[in-house]
Amino acid sequence: MLNIVKKSLIELNINGEKKLVVARPADTLLHVLREQLGLTGAKPSCKNGDCGACTVLIDGKPIKSCLMLAAEAIGHEITTVEGLRNSPIQQAFVEKFAFQCGYCTSGFIMNCHALSVHQPNAKDETIREWLQSNLCRCTGYEEITEAIKSVLAQKSESAP
Repeated sequence: MLNIVKKSLIELNINGEKKLVVARPADTLLHVLREQLGLTGAKPSCKNGDCGACTVLIDGKPIKSCLMLAAEAIGHEITTVEGLRNSPIQQAFVEKFAFQCGYCTSGFIMNCHALSVHQPNAKDETIREWLQSNLCRCTGYEEITEAIKSVLAQKSESAP
């Protein structure tokens, strides 16, 4: 017997733009971002939510896109690393050499950006907690920690 999988046309709000995609009910947001929209910043790695390489922001909160169905993202604001072009956290990662091979970097950037927005006065313990959701096998987390601290310091200097 032939098994026919129904696909639907769905509208996603990605990086401030409405995008129409055709998705199966089982398509993950990660799959749709990469394969249909060419937004390859979110990386497939563990595909079970452990590593954080696929992190995107949903309504400003970090979410692992390998665990979210594309259909679940309807009506939400999705931000990918491509939507953070020239952001302070990206610049800090460059200045602090907070990457080596780069595979996990976009996930860290998304998580650190969200941290800087939601916890602008974060102390070391909070930073460590947030960084636990992302894994890097190439480097220690010192440079990444320095990058986020530099962004938090800039925010506190510019705050009234």
